[in-house]
Amino acid sequence: QCTCLLNSSTMTIANSIPSEENNEYCNQFHSKYEPKEILGRGLSSVVRRCVEKSSKTEFAVKVIDLNNLDTNSEDARQDALKELRILRLVQGHPNIILLHDHFETEAYIFFVFEICPHGELFEHLNKVVRMSEKRTRGVMRQLLDALEFLHSRQIVHRDIKAENILLDAEMSVKLTDFGFATEVETDDCLTDLCGTPSYLSPEILVVNMYESRSIRGYGRPVDMWASGVLMYTLLVGSPPFWHRRQMTMLRMIMEGRFSLDTPEWEEVSEAAKSLIASLLRVDPGQRLTSVQALAHPFFAKQELPCVTFDRRTRFRSAILAVRCLCRLHRAYAMPARLELRRLRADPYTIRNMRRLIDNTAFLVYSHWVKKAEDQNRAALFENSPKMDLAAQDSG
Repeated sequence: QCTCLLNSSTMTIANSIPSEENNEYCNQFHSKYEPKEILGRGLSSVVRRCVEKSSKTEFAVKVIDLNNLDTNSEDARQDALKELRILRLVQGHPNIILLHDHFETEAYIFFVFEICPHGELFEHLNKVVRMSEKRTRGVMRQLLDALEFLHSRQIVHRDIKAENILLDAEMSVKLTDFGFATEVETDDCLTDLCGTPSYLSPEILVVNMYESRSIRGYGRPVDMWASGVLMYTLLVGSPPFWHRRQMTMLRMIMEGRFSLDTPEWEEVSEAAKSLIASLLRVDPGQRLTSVQALAHPFFAKQELPCVTFDRRTRFRSAILAVRCLCRLHRAYAMPARLELRRLRADPYTIRNMRRLIDNTAFLVYSHWVKKAEDQNRAALFENSPKMDLAAQDSG
């Protein structure tokens, strides 16, 4: 029996039943790699940093515990082997996680991936709250390019979300977690319910919630819907479909109820809004494909006009630029004027106050606080007594 350490305490990655196969693969893993600290945990898996002994290169090993699952162990093994087969099919794309090695025992399966030092896109988004349009364009272009690669091979991911996108050393996107990925023949052949609730597409919900329906199933368009949800979240820092009651949120998804007219969208271009609206169409037949999305004007290169060099004009422009920078510096150092009446009436309409409220709300509550029709983020920070308490004091 071999005992390979999974954490700093007593957990092992070898089966408790003696097995020559366990010994063989466990010894193979430890002869090639040196496991390090834990990077993350799942319901039935642990991800650790490891170092390849021969090259001293760092990798991330995902260890799946087949005995720690609610489902049958053999079914879990088949699911893991299916994920392995899909991973092999999609290797070679720069924005899909690279599978470096793998091992299999009776109780555990090892996936050795390239390591992404900057972690999940979700963690990065938690730090910055929202991304600039330029940075969002880069992330979405890489994601859509990876999806075009998958979809051209008749593969649907089914779990596109910020948590399943990693950032490498150059902050490039790496699509990962192919546990729900599967091959499809048509775009209406899948019926099982899987994915993350806030990223589920309307057709997935309709297929699983209604017996009498006009939709037979779903396919690759579900990835495009999830991409639209992700792009919305990157730009404004909150998801398009969110509610405390999950059934209300699911109803919003099926009806396609989201807004691009709230104050936080004032700084976003019409091209970005148009792409999001085209991805979040309820009818999967009208939703953009990955190829169509990549051809959207949001990703179009802006050609600069060709101008001749004029020394006098350039020198004058440089002087004006320096004077402009000096004035901007003075203006930046001078605090902006705030209207007290407007601040009291609705502080959320003021750009600087809106950013302060959004950032503070996330730090205080550690989750999204979405401004809906009956909610007011600014009210979370009002320092005034409730009406009944004020009436008591006056009495």
